[in-house]
Amino acid sequence: MIFLLATLKKSFIMPNQLNIKIFNAINRFAGKTVFLDKFGIIMAKYSPIVFIFALLYYWFKDKEYKNISLYSGYSAVLGISLNFLITLFYFHPRPFMEHIGVLLINHKPETSFPSDHTTFMLSIGFMFLYFKKTRNLGIVLSVLGLAGGTARIYSGLHYPFDILGSVLVAIISSYIIFLSRKKLQKLNILIIDLYYKVSKFKYEK
Repeated sequence: MIFLLATLKKSFIMPNQLNIKIFNAINRFAGKTVFLDKFGIIMAKYSPIVFIFALLYYWFKDKEYKNISLYSGYSAVLGISLNFLITLFYFHPRPFMEHIGVLLINHKPETSFPSDHTTFMLSIGFMFLYFKKTRNLGIVLSVLGLAGGTARIYSGLHYPFDILGSVLVAIISSYIIFLSRKKLQKLNILIIDLYYKVSKFKYEK
């Protein structure tokens, strides 16, 4: 029994030490260069806006793009929902709650795993990868999502494993939505038809 407890403790401590080590390797540059700090803060806080604009851009194109935009939105909602479920069963303090690293962005003390910002971004970016028409932008957005996640490590908000957890959640959420796309098509038709009816009514009025 003692051996089992010792093994479990060791199996937890070693990954956590690696998590902190990688965090320190990234966060150690924070607070030293004004330009780098401002860039990191902008990336950490505002990167998701780019993804929202991407969804809106495709929404205002033809029906095929509208469908992709909706699938990507579903993927983001599912990803954030999975994050919420994880937080119900697992809590991990943020770096600043453990007095580790330099904090560039004030944040309330709450669980850090996974990162909602990163999950939101990558759930959309990964969804775009499934479709030929949006694959190139999907690659760009996926890289941007990872960069935004890294910026949140740099800013002292998250550990690297938080971002890794977000990557896994985004892979799962986007894959589930892609597999369910035919079932979701009926919902898409309702939403798109409603949009056209409202647009037509406003135009005629």
